[in-house]
Amino acid sequence: MPRSTLWLLVLVLCFPAAAGARGGNYVVNGGTKFERAQIQKALTVSTFNWSLVPGPVTVTIQRNIPSSYAQPGLIVLDADLLDAGEFSWGVVQHEYAHQVDFALLNDSERACLLAKLGGNSWSGDESQVAHGSLGDERFASTLAWAYWPSSQNIMRPAGPNDEAAAMKPAAFRATISALLADPSSCA
Repeated sequence: MPRSTLWLLVLVLCFPAAAGARGGNYVVNGGTKFERAQIQKALTVSTFNWSLVPGPVTVTIQRNIPSSYAQPGLIVLDADLLDAGEFSWGVVQHEYAHQVDFALLNDSERACLLAKLGGNSWSGDESQVAHGSLGDERFASTLAWAYWPSSQNIMRPAGPNDEAAAMKPAAFRATISALLADPSSCA
């Protein structure tokens, strides 16, 4: 067997799980087969390595909820939104990005990101503060946009003041890569 073929075989046998590992570690409760598939598709189309988030994260699909949301270890997605297919993918990524925040960031990293992304505070009561003025929401939207900068992404900024518009995707990706490699790297 030629050496190049042997190396290719070694790569295929040694790394098949790595290709699928980027899609996160989660379990889904509820939903139709189509709705559950949208979660997998949303995470797969993104170039972010969602499996950095320790899991499993529980993803619950519910109908008749005011909006999708995330709490540590839990994502609740609106079934009607998932029924829209690709239109929902940016929201799925946004809610999973909150898991990145909850599990991988510390307070000093959040403060650094707040300075870069803008906002009045990192998190807060959305009944008291505008959604777009919260750093954690700006972070989640920017992560969803920066790692899937597609015209199909609902997180795509429409103007310079949108949640995902504070940093260019490449600059945000570089910042996140540096932070995840070395938490003291935020400058």
